This record gives sequence, C-alpha cells and structure tokens, in this order.
Amino acid sequence: MFDYPLTEEEIFLFLPNKYPITSVKTSIEALELKNCIYQFDEFYSIQNKANLSRRRKAGNDKAKKLLKTAHKIAHFLSYFPFVRGIGISGSLSKNFADDQSDIDLFIITASNRLWLARTMMHCFKKLTFLLHKQHFFCMNYYIDEEMLQIREKNIYTAIEVVTLLPLYGITVFANFYKSNTWSSVYLPNQFISTTCIQETPLPLFKRTIEFMFNHVVGNYLDNLFMKITTRRWHKKTQQRKLNNRGIVMSMDAGKKYAKPNPMVFQTQLLEIYKKRLLSIMNKYENYLEPIN
Repeated sequence: MFDYPLTEEEIFLFLPNKYPITSVKTSIEALELKNCIYQFDEFYSIQNKANLSRRRKAGNDKAKKLLKTAHKIAHFLSYFPFVRGIGISGSLSKNFADDQSDIDLFIITASNRLWLARTMMHCFKKLTFLLHKQHFFCMNYYIDEEMLQIREKNIYTAIEVVTLLPLYGITVFANFYKSNTWSSVYLPNQFISTTCIQETPLPLFKRTIEFMFNHVVGNYLDNLFMKITTRRWHKKTQQRKLNNRGIVMSMDAGKKYAKPNPMVFQTQLLEIYKKRLLSIMNKYENYLEPIN
C-alpha cells in the first residue's frame, strides 16, 4: 500500500486477523495466479513494478549500516541521568533507510524525571548541530517508566509498538510490552522478544547525578523544564514553523510524556491508509474469496 513490497513472512506477521501460515501461503499463491499481486525475488507487491523491490533492497542495505551507528548512539545516550530505556523507531526500525533518513529514538525515563532527562539530552543535541550530526539524535518520543502504555491505539501505533527496536533497558522494555498487549488486537500474529536488549549497569557518575536530583530540587526543576519547553513548543505551533520534512512543529506533552502531536502527522497518515485500503477493497471484492 505504501510502495514497500513484503516478504511472505511479513505479510503473515502484519495481517489484521489470526490465520494459520499454511492458509496464508495458499492465498498468496492464489492472488499471484490472479495477477492481484506480483512477486519480485522474495518480495510481493500489489504493483507490477520491479523497481520497488530494488528500492527496498537498497534501503535495507543502508539500514544495516545505519543501525550500527544507532547501536553506538544508544550506548552513549544510556549514560545520561534518568534514562532507563532506548529504542529505535521510525523507518529504521522497519529495516529501511535512504539518504534522508534520521535515527529516531524512543526513550523511557525514570519516574517523574522525564523533563530533566530530556533537557540534559537536548542540551547535548545542540552541540551535534556544530558537527552536522543532529539527524543521528532525533530524540522525539519520551515516556515515563510509570506511563508505559501508548495512549493512541490504532493500526499505526500498533505497528510502531511491534516494530520498535529496543537497544538498551531490557527490564523497562519488558514492562513496556506488557503494558501494550493491546497491539495484538491489530496484529495478532506478532511475537515480541526482548532477549537481544542490553542492560548496562548504572555507572557511578550517573548514580551520583541522579542522587543529587532525587529530592525536592529535582521535582522543581523537572516541573520548570516542562513548563518552559511546552511554552516554547506552543509558540512554534502558533507560528506554524515547519520541521525539515515540511510538517508543522507540534508537541503533545504532559508530566510523563513528550512526543510529536498525533493530530498532525499520525492523523494524516491514517486517513491516507483508510483511503488506500478502501480503494483496494473496492477493486478486488467482487471476485476474491476470503481466507478460510
């Protein structure tokens, strides 16, 4: 639907209903015989365009290289105070990258210290602009370890949950997935494992800094940084400032979360998804049999 051909296994994993894999294989073969889908190497597409397969392979190769950098960045950022988990989201978590790809980071912080952690990390990000490396540090989604459940529950967020690539914080990510089992309603064939996640012991300097701010001063600063940041972002939205992708800059934030406003990008994408899905259903519903 979005110019990204899938393997047989991926089609199975992302189906909205639970089916035996044998039925899926049989249905794929039937669809191909009816010229409803087309196979290029190990990929299947609803478009008869071989270049989409080549584009995917090139994107997968670039993603492998970029993921090596992402691992190093996650390891480095794990030393920041109050950081409890770091994962990769966005297109890179789907194993795809191009020349414009960023490293989108999903960060879980200690309870009631999200804004302290975020401020420290974004102060460091200011330095990355000097080296033109800011696209490696897109720290755009933060949640508190006490608010792990994703608020918006739809096919878009379900895909983001199951494709999230955790790199640091096995304990907190295990709790994250337990808090988001609702994703199986949309993607019942998915299986999530946290066995590859690193768990780095808290270094002395990190424990020392956290101890210094684990009292009333830390509470005050966390609330202060939240107010300052949300006020600045509200002003950016009012002025309709655009990010490097041409999207209006807007933040959805609270005491325990800070993320891009879902009413901007997410809502638009879901509308496109619904329209394309309806178009496909209208095109094929007259002669395709349902999966048994």
